[in-house]
Amino acid sequence: WAGLSLTPSRCSGVGLALCQRLLEEDGRIHLCIACRNEQKSEATRDLILATHPAAQVSTVEVDLGNLASILRAARELRCRFQRLDFIYLNAGIMPNPHVNFKALWHGLLTGKVLHMLTTAEGIMTQTDRLNGDGLQEVFATNLFGHFMLVRQLQSLLCGNEKPSRLIWTSSSNARESAFSLSDYQHAKGQESYSSSKYATDLTSVVLNRKFNGQGLYSSVVCPGLVMSNMTYRILPVFLWKLLMPIMWLIRFFAKTYTLTPYNGAEAHVWLFKQKPEYLDSLVKYHSCTSGLGKCYVEPRKMDVDEDTAEKFYQELLELEEQTLKKYHDLLD
Repeated sequence: WAGLSLTPSRCSGVGLALCQRLLEEDGRIHLCIACRNEQKSEATRDLILATHPAAQVSTVEVDLGNLASILRAARELRCRFQRLDFIYLNAGIMPNPHVNFKALWHGLLTGKVLHMLTTAEGIMTQTDRLNGDGLQEVFATNLFGHFMLVRQLQSLLCGNEKPSRLIWTSSSNARESAFSLSDYQHAKGQESYSSSKYATDLTSVVLNRKFNGQGLYSSVVCPGLVMSNMTYRILPVFLWKLLMPIMWLIRFFAKTYTLTPYNGAEAHVWLFKQKPEYLDSLVKYHSCTSGLGKCYVEPRKMDVDEDTAEKFYQELLELEEQTLKKYHDLLD
């Protein structure tokens, strides 16, 4: 089978761990890595081939925050593949994160600190901006770019002999309170990351309703708290070094503190081995790690309103239509 893994443009994190773990599960797969630039794509490919020298690994350049790049990449993939069995949609950004230490201290005093540390609720904000396409950058990169790519690759995903799978990387930070249908790009708020991840959950639910009959299934995972380049930007490096022993201790009480990219990819790999027809489309699959380091997957019902999901999907289709008018020269 052929699988597409959308990873950030750095040679680390859950994306790289996922690629290596998938090849451990089945060395016959053709793995196509999507990164933001060719140099990083090739570097990631070299890292994978260093441990799996016989693997079939190709690359494609795509910037999920740039609509022209998405359309070019989709056209290239349609030329190179007859079908895609899996697409792992795990690229994401969290620009200019800010930690509210006052809220964290209040959580400590009120006994809510563990919940806040595992979901970032009330303690994490971001400063978003418009991208070159006039869209909010976080919404465009974390959700709409993926949606556009899936729509452009629909001919490779639907109507195949075997089901095709979309596996979206969401977050425990995905909260309904951060999302507004009237401001789905989150231009007016400061929790753009949470909003984009809740939008991811909504999108997956609707895609199942629309496309299961055509053999396309969508699932959502949460990798837990993984120490990656994105995480390290939240606080200064020296603070992370001081906090790491405490974080390993917290894992005895907070199972979603997966901490390592390998552990964070647990739910992604678990879904690779499941029959999609038997999965619950309203469940998010969480990577978890016990205090002693045992990895496992925990299904949790998503807090999504299906009516809101349908309305949001229609908004995405309208935005897609507006977008494609600007880039008609990149369409077949």
